[in-house]
Amino acid sequence: MNPAMWISKTGVQAQDQKLQAIANNLANANTIGFKRDRVVFEDLFYTVGQQPGAQVADNNTLAPSGVQLGNGVHMVGTQKVFTNGSLQTTGRELDVAVMGNGFLSVRQPSGETAYTRAGQLQIDANGILVNAHGLPLIPQITVPDNATALTIGEDGTVSAKIAGTATPSQLGQLTLTSFINPTGLMALGENLYAETASSGTPTEGAPGTAQWGKIKQGTLEGSNVQVVEEMVDMIAAQRTYEMNTKVLSAADNMLQYLASAAR
Repeated sequence: MNPAMWISKTGVQAQDQKLQAIANNLANANTIGFKRDRVVFEDLFYTVGQQPGAQVADNNTLAPSGVQLGNGVHMVGTQKVFTNGSLQTTGRELDVAVMGNGFLSVRQPSGETAYTRAGQLQIDANGILVNAHGLPLIPQITVPDNATALTIGEDGTVSAKIAGTATPSQLGQLTLTSFINPTGLMALGENLYAETASSGTPTEGAPGTAQWGKIKQGTLEGSNVQVVEEMVDMIAAQRTYEMNTKVLSAADNMLQYLASAAR
């Protein structure tokens, strides 16, 4: 069997995987807080016919490059690209965007902590600040029934005017969590991420201090997907896929010619 057929097969599979990542990026181009995926490839092992620098003659002549034939490509993994998305002004007092580094923390039904960049906050039936899926923020913040004019400062301070009081009352403070390697976070879907051994341990702090970004009330962070860039990548993947299928066809024609000549 012609090795070129197996090599081009790996190329076809690789471009199919890249196209899947591009499709997911484009599907989430308008998803709040979404971070695009990047596919990482590497070449497979090499069949070494002659080692570089090996002696090729009795007069101590050395092979300058040797004979090394590659065996294709495979996907190493995918990486989340955590660049900031564009800010969208909504004017809604419970919408917040993280400007810079950091994640909002929420508590899952299992009790485990998840992290998100989506700041579409709401108030549940118990007056607790929750995310769009009803998961309470960490630390938990409760808004009284008679609270009005809710304000969220750049430092995460949540305050509101309570009936019968002249000055706003502080209800709590939003905190941000950062990771030394956010690319290592596990994407759970629903705009949530989970800590892994690769991401490192979470570090919590107040917005606007040290490495953490600021909170912007009345805005949301859009997806960081650049549609034009994804379209260009899609065209490149399509053309690479097409070239690999042509190699398959060429290898098949060569085998067909050899089979005919052997008759």
